[in-house]
Amino acid sequence: MTLGRSDYWLYSGLIFSYPTADRAVGLHDAMYVLPAVSLALAGVLLAGEGLRASAEGVRLRFAAGSRTIVNGPFEGKNELAAGFSILRTRSIEDAIEWATRQAEALGDVEIDIRPVTEPWDIGMVATPADVNTRRYMVLRKATPSTETGEASSQQRTEFARLINEITRSGAHIVTETMRPSRRGRRYKNSRDGVCTYDGPFIETKELIAGYVVVSAASLEDAGRWAVQYLYAVEADEVDLRELE
Repeated sequence: MTLGRSDYWLYSGLIFSYPTADRAVGLHDAMYVLPAVSLALAGVLLAGEGLRASAEGVRLRFAAGSRTIVNGPFEGKNELAAGFSILRTRSIEDAIEWATRQAEALGDVEIDIRPVTEPWDIGMVATPADVNTRRYMVLRKATPSTETGEASSQQRTEFARLINEITRSGAHIVTETMRPSRRGRRYKNSRDGVCTYDGPFIETKELIAGYVVVSAASLEDAGRWAVQYLYAVEADEVDLRELE
């Protein structure tokens, strides 16, 4: 990575509203491969994944020390993201337990857990015979403290300690934290073309369908890739967020 560049997370707010038949043959999942290849060839792609339908996930709500588990599919409500982890576990129940540990470190928070799309999910390759684990995205939703950037030093320390523990267990792949949405930008498809809105974002009601991380010199530079990504995956909107 070149010194002086920043990393940006582009996430597609595409709602899972396409026909079941398309989902079955993986047409929309495959759409995420083409923009990733294009970004990789341009030398700016750092990471990127598509997610399985929310029907395969769970939503965790933590408040006042209690945990509520809601099975998917989800209705989009507060979908503004604050960060995420990609974990590899034997079951979604194991991912739930790690997510619960994250909430213990961070306080009241809502977390969505969704399977990451694998190449064999969309027929690109045969399922490996020795696969007994699955990748899951553990998506942390924004809170007033994450939007003001005022997470306490104790929360950050406990969270970092937990990530180290998950890493030692072999379950951790990557964790990213986003800067407040006021430093981001939203791109929306419309009849008049792509409309651009500067953060902060009051709300985001569309479920995340996938993401890419790009290395860019500026928000404007990353924005060019955001618009290409928007068109490539046929999303209604894309949010561009800066990573810590």
